Amino acid sequence: MRLLIIGSLQGQIGAASRIVMQRGAKVTQAETIEKGMEFLRGGQGADLVMVDVRLDLEQLFAALKAERIHTPVVAAGIETDSRAAVAAIKAGAKEYIPLPPDAELIAAVLEAVAADNDTLVYQDPAMDRLLQTAKRVAASPASILVTGESGTGKELVAKFLHRNSPRKDKAFVAVNCAAIPGELLESELFGHERGAFTGAVARRIGKFEEATGGTLLLDEISEMDLKLQAKLLRAIQEKEIVRVGSNTPVKIDVRIVGTSNRVMEEAVKAGQFREDLFFRLNVVTLKIPALRDRPKDIDLLAAHFARTCAEENGVPIRPLNAGAFAALRTHSWPGNVRELENVIHRAVLLATGDEIDAEAVSVGGPMNTGSAGGNAGTLVGRTVADVERDLIIDTLKHTLGNRTHAAKILGISIRTLRNKLNLYVDQGLSVPPAGAGEMA
Repeated sequence: MRLLIIGSLQGQIGAASRIVMQRGAKVTQAETIEKGMEFLRGGQGADLVMVDVRLDLEQLFAALKAERIHTPVVAAGIETDSRAAVAAIKAGAKEYIPLPPDAELIAAVLEAVAADNDTLVYQDPAMDRLLQTAKRVAASPASILVTGESGTGKELVAKFLHRNSPRKDKAFVAVNCAAIPGELLESELFGHERGAFTGAVARRIGKFEEATGGTLLLDEISEMDLKLQAKLLRAIQEKEIVRVGSNTPVKIDVRIVGTSNRVMEEAVKAGQFREDLFFRLNVVTLKIPALRDRPKDIDLLAAHFARTCAEENGVPIRPLNAGAFAALRTHSWPGNVRELENVIHRAVLLATGDEIDAEAVSVGGPMNTGSAGGNAGTLVGRTVADVERDLIIDTLKHTLGNRTHAAKILGISIRTLRNKLNLYVDQGLSVPPAGAGEMA
């Protein structure tokens, strides 16, 4: 855990630092927002930022957004009235910590950030075989390609590889290649020099340098622009990168893990992915089985999500009854583990009895059992565009506004989803608001 403290925390910085260091965190302190941003641009990275509530939080969040630095922020201060906490949360803070610092509260915040929902829960032999293979190849510096349908947990397997590798004490840095526009992704990966383009107000260290000695996850790498693929190939071959706006090569030492929900061989044949880059990345391929192909995990995962979602939302933990488990087992789960988590999350929020029953896990209509034509009568006479629109809107409601998750369930890129939603807004239609932490 890397913690960056911005400000003096009203004289309580020493106490806060001691608490988090006792919990195994590495602490860096910056007096001002400007100094804090310099640190984050410099590539050292932070898993969590704790900022003095007296500072200009809106300035901090505007700077983080402008420079596309995605790090959770908590505010801290001696103010005990609710106005300080509300103002901090409205500005963008994930949590408000009152000072003097309480050891258990800070520990809980650190634990929540460190956990990052990266626990692999499984018991099915298909998943066990995959992870046994992952353990065997984790020690190698070779590039690894993790494939599988949307929602199967490709990033979790990438983190598993990192934790079981000699690089586990170094940084694990993830970049979603589908979520960042092509013209910005090069800067995100390789960094840029001041003045390299409009808005480049200072040198920014890219993800390759930030991940030095560790692991760089290129999530949905198949969505990367072909021109940028050529630069990525050179970086892997030469083990060096060149920042945007510079001619000076910078040596790198990273282990690359790429993920994709596409059949990469088909993408290569279609000319959408470079064959030479594919061979460079495809030293080892780990294909994650779909949830329907690991049925023994459905009950275990459902019970796990029922507990964790209840804890996250501060509601009573309710067990799933036999009827709920039976209903879950009949579903085809096209959205895989992510869809199951969203279904349980919704059930946890809406359940009213002592148990979660079959009705709760099928809120929003009967669950799809994969039967072709089951809803044919409601589709005849409707245009494809209308059906597509309803599917997109319903999926967004299903994911509680999480557009990244919705795009993956739908099997489209986040850019395509945003374009569709912008079109609906232009047509005067209502679309679900973006979920917490999501770009509209």
